[in-house]
Amino acid sequence: MTIRCEIEGQVAEVVMHHPPVNAITVADTWKIHDTFKELGENPEVRVIILSAEGKGFNAGIDIKEMQSVEGWGHLLGSGEACYATFHRIYNTPVPVIAAVNGFCMGLGIGLVASCDILIASKQARFGLPEVDNGALGCASHLAKLVAPMKLREMSLTCKPASAAELHAWGSVAYLTEPEELIPKAREVAAALVEKPKAAVNFAKAALNHLDVFEMHSNYRMEQGYTYQLNLMGDGDDARDAFLRGERAITR
Repeated sequence: MTIRCEIEGQVAEVVMHHPPVNAITVADTWKIHDTFKELGENPEVRVIILSAEGKGFNAGIDIKEMQSVEGWGHLLGSGEACYATFHRIYNTPVPVIAAVNGFCMGLGIGLVASCDILIASKQARFGLPEVDNGALGCASHLAKLVAPMKLREMSLTCKPASAAELHAWGSVAYLTEPEELIPKAREVAAALVEKPKAAVNFAKAALNHLDVFEMHSNYRMEQGYTYQLNLMGDGDDARDAFLRGERAITR
């Protein structure tokens, strides 16, 4: 994956690009983590925009990579990288804007829910295919974006929700045409740059303390169930079936 980072006018733009669907490897996840660490330590950066190029924002973890590695190392490494990266984005001192085009699945939900403001194109859709793939994960993050019973439906059925639905629920702040997505994100970022720097950063820190969702500890709990599914063999079966274009047989 290419992680492009450009800084202009105190706004940093982090762009993910990994054709065809922006599935993320373990190394990619750490690249995102390290990029946000560097930007958070840069006093010239006041706002960060996270976006992606291509068909969609993110298709989740790269299952092909995971199934190409023997043993548990890759699964554990992926879990560690995701946890650290979500935590890093969430605790970046400056506001982070997610600009979502197309699909945002699995790990992508963790990325955008760790941001402060969510902007999406009208064609965007959000979902958790984890159960179909023999895993759990990022329901802890989706809980910030949808109502409790919708969270259950989406998690159990793996049915995605549209950007329009999330906009109606208030989690998508701005809904745009695809070509207006990045301009709108830049407009919002520019407005934040005009505000007092310390006050904005302190407001974000306070909002993090007020957050009732406890995403990080709950995500670790979800990971525990994922590891259990793998010990049972269900995880591997589901991922192998996915790569064959099938669904695992229900045990």
